[in-house]
Amino acid sequence: MNRDSATLVRTLIAAQFPHWADLPVKAVDASGTANAVYRLGDDKAVRLPRTEGSAADVATEHRWLPRLAPRLPVPVPAPLAQGVPAEGFPWAWSVCTWLEGVNPVPGEGTWGPELLAVDLAEFVLALRRIDTTGGPRAYRGEPLASRDGVTRTVIAELDGVLDAGAAVAAWDEALAAPVFTGAPVWVNGDLQPGNVLVAEGRLAGVIDFACMGLADPAVDLIAAWYLLPAGARETFRTEVGADDASWARGRGWALSIALMELAAYRESNPVMARNAWWVTGEILAR
Repeated sequence: MNRDSATLVRTLIAAQFPHWADLPVKAVDASGTANAVYRLGDDKAVRLPRTEGSAADVATEHRWLPRLAPRLPVPVPAPLAQGVPAEGFPWAWSVCTWLEGVNPVPGEGTWGPELLAVDLAEFVLALRRIDTTGGPRAYRGEPLASRDGVTRTVIAELDGVLDAGAAVAAWDEALAAPVFTGAPVWVNGDLQPGNVLVAEGRLAGVIDFACMGLADPAVDLIAAWYLLPAGARETFRTEVGADDASWARGRGWALSIALMELAAYRESNPVMARNAWWVTGEILAR
């Protein structure tokens, strides 16, 4: 997708949702890899999936977000319409509400990390309390140990780019933690800077739920490393009530995800690479 794709969005809207045809369309400069995002008027967003896999998330979000939203402490996108393939675009696409705010930048300290830590914990706990009946398995719903092979492969690929020995040691420590044996809970699954919004130092919204579903609650602890500096990280841990085992698994999830992102995006997506460098640096420096 590029900025010229705004023309495609206008065409799709005019054909499928003509009551919005007069609204201006503007491409959003975002680093996400799942969807190209366009602002539609003042209060709507159009999301065009970049891949077939991302397109499969459209129906899931339309089904589950309206059920989750009333039980969450911050706004999330409300699905408004579900588009169908047309005009050469091959997949389902969606229109949802636009949420105001900015993506946080870890390490820059331009927002209130302690308040954000409390807000993130409140969001994670609220998700965990939602009834799981009929819920789908999360994108990261597998046991952490199932990522062992691919994580070690990526560490080997990054040897010389980062301290591979330290990465192996941190990964081994995570795998040594007791495995999760409880009932899966609702998780967002991808609490990263590009997927959350902040305003005046507080959590203002969570805007991406492509990875949502039922999983080990430790998956959402990645927020501690992706979104918070060290001091606020401890606040988040206290507020969310993470024991040693879940905290270790959460750190392992954050490390594995960041390593894979670093390997995939360090030459092609500067924002994703910067976030991955932040996470790996924070974990390996401890």
